[in-house]
Amino acid sequence: MRKRTLGKNKLTVSAMGLGCMGMSEFYGARDDTESMATIHKALDLGVSLLDTADVYGMGHNEELVGKTIRGRRESVVIATKFGNVRADDGRMVGVNGRPEYVRSACEASLRRLGVDAIDLYYLHRVDPATPIEDTVGAMAGLVKEGKVRHLGLSEASPATLRRANGIHPIAALQTEYSLWSRDVETEILEACRALGIGFVAYSPLGRGFFGGWIHSAKDIPPGDYRNFSPRFQADNLPKNLALVREVEAMALEKACTPAQLALAWVLSRGEDIVPIPGTKHRTYLDENLGALDISLTEEDLKAIDLKIPAGVASGGRYHEGGMRWVNG
Repeated sequence: MRKRTLGKNKLTVSAMGLGCMGMSEFYGARDDTESMATIHKALDLGVSLLDTADVYGMGHNEELVGKTIRGRRESVVIATKFGNVRADDGRMVGVNGRPEYVRSACEASLRRLGVDAIDLYYLHRVDPATPIEDTVGAMAGLVKEGKVRHLGLSEASPATLRRANGIHPIAALQTEYSLWSRDVETEILEACRALGIGFVAYSPLGRGFFGGWIHSAKDIPPGDYRNFSPRFQADNLPKNLALVREVEAMALEKACTPAQLALAWVLSRGEDIVPIPGTKHRTYLDENLGALDISLTEEDLKAIDLKIPAGVASGGRYHEGGMRWVNG
């Protein structure tokens, strides 16, 4: 397994991580047995970065990850997040970055994970009501206490990154990045590189869209988040499916799967970028890791840019309410 480093303090992780969110909710039914087997196989294959959050499954995901890694802690880089707040019924009710909440959220995550320290602790979304200096200052206090090793932000703007990094070194920014979500290329990646901040790409397969198995709305199971995502809606889906056909054609030429081509493209964007495709199935894990063996030539990259240029996706990344918390 190749390694990549995040941030000036050089947090070393596998070149591809594993997103664990879907093991608990949003993408179909849970299967804890298969999810745990998938995590174990990922660790066996050299994947070290496991990504979770306190709100995934209302705490279930952290508990699942913590239970699975017992006895293997030394080979795992645990990344978790706080800040998003949900009601008891699961509704998203806001973002909390207040210093007192930082501490209580961290202690709760440590208990669920069953560990003494979190390797990479993210602010999940930026709280507009709390100065970022106050939030990161409280997070930095957790580093001094040994409860957290490295700090990260998720979906933060370049200005916020600069202010946060002035309080404490930020190891990584986690933001959506894929063939159909390339808005980070305008300013955000440049800011990360200027500040020495690594970049963790979530949803690098477009929420599974570039997996090649979605051919119509009927393929998305009931209760799946994608039934409500703008890019999967009836007016956008046919246009976006045309993008998948382009990827499938290019993948055929490269003798790989569409998912592998899409991940290889994200990996090609820079050695400071670590994609974290999510899966709860060992079969898809093997397929995703196969992207590490694919080299894209300059001609390949030009062809991809020609057929899937930035901004080509139809529909927003989130619905209007969700977009309020993007690039805060």
